[in-house]
Amino acid sequence: MKAVVLESTNGPGSLVIKNVPDPEPAAGEVRVRLYASALNRRDYWMTLGLYPDMRLPCVPGSDGAGVIDATGENVDSSLVGNPVIIYPARNWGNSQLAYGPEFRVLGMPDQGTFAEFICVPSDCVLPKPDHLSWQQAAAIPVAGLTSWRAVITQAEVKPEQHVLITGAGGGVAGFAIQWCLGRGAHVYISSGNDQKIAQAVNAGVTAGVNYHQQNCYKELAKQVGGFDVIIDSAGGETLNQLLASLRPAGRYVFYGATLRNPPLGLEMARLFFKQIRLQGTTMGSPEEFQAMLSYVTEHRIVPVIDRVLPLDEAVIAHKLLENYSQHGKIVLTNYHNSPER
Repeated sequence: MKAVVLESTNGPGSLVIKNVPDPEPAAGEVRVRLYASALNRRDYWMTLGLYPDMRLPCVPGSDGAGVIDATGENVDSSLVGNPVIIYPARNWGNSQLAYGPEFRVLGMPDQGTFAEFICVPSDCVLPKPDHLSWQQAAAIPVAGLTSWRAVITQAEVKPEQHVLITGAGGGVAGFAIQWCLGRGAHVYISSGNDQKIAQAVNAGVTAGVNYHQQNCYKELAKQVGGFDVIIDSAGGETLNQLLASLRPAGRYVFYGATLRNPPLGLEMARLFFKQIRLQGTTMGSPEEFQAMLSYVTEHRIVPVIDRVLPLDEAVIAHKLLENYSQHGKIVLTNYHNSPER
């Protein structure tokens, strides 16, 4: 089969398209003929070696959708032909509070989805929502699930609450906006791109600010009266400004730290006097994945896609992530292998 293989960590150019042996499903597994896959920030960081416990070579990719084309022992063979979307990890563990020690995301060390086929446990595939194309379905898993856990499980967003989502335009933030709007919250966003802010407002967001403007969060919070929830992935020097914009008993939920640690530390007194909760979060459990897909199906949620490229253009796709210019997900498609939906 054709696959994208990461052989070194010198950037996106380290990815090569190769022919590798077709995987065979082990007992309890199904093989999925992949029609589409999608990129995440994780995939880009891996090309730079900026990811824990790097193991090369590897076939990256965590998001994927396709059709079951073979089954291993102890798996019902009638599943062959079913259109599915893949849970993007393995071995979450027994607790919903946090993943266990064997948890890992597809794409390293396990083979990922930037390939024509992948074998996964049979309980790690769920029916593809009928209203979604293959490309739309593939865009959901990591970003959708990460934001679902952040918004629904950790932040417990409720109707009429004021929620600030930073970094609008990225995959996780885009889904977070949809989940919060679906919960009946008043949603505000930040972005470094005024066009992305305008697009978000057109999609139902109340207002947004350009984070390049000094004291933007302070000014927005003053207009709004503060936020009940902040969903963030940056951290860095704006963290204390964000925390200061929270209302009493507010929740700051973060799923990344692209700007690293706050250089001045935390203003601890503000946190305990205002009863602020800081909550780290990651991609979610299989149960959350199922709940999210049920919601997507019931409410006919459609992810925002920036562009679709053929699998052969994986290097170009990864380079598009370098400057955060995309609005929505970047998707790879096996055009020669894929039906229309």
